[in-house]
Amino acid sequence: MQPYFYSISEFVAMGKHGVFVWSCWAITIGVMLAFIIYSRRQRQALIKQLTIQQARQAQRTTKKSTPITKQSD
Repeated sequence: MQPYFYSISEFVAMGKHGVFVWSCWAITIGVMLAFIIYSRRQRQALIKQLTIQQARQAQRTTKKSTPITKQSD
């Protein structure tokens, strides 16, 4: 069994198709990393938004549950 590539430079060149192969790899990895970063930022924004919403809702429920009493003079 003989190796297909005899040196690293032949492996990188890939029979003159290396530019296309490596650019496809780079684009794929770039898109995947961009999607991961985008997803993490969206998740953080959603968590922040939900925290604010819960705090507002908690304030509303405490205002409704506290009875207003009249003080007689």
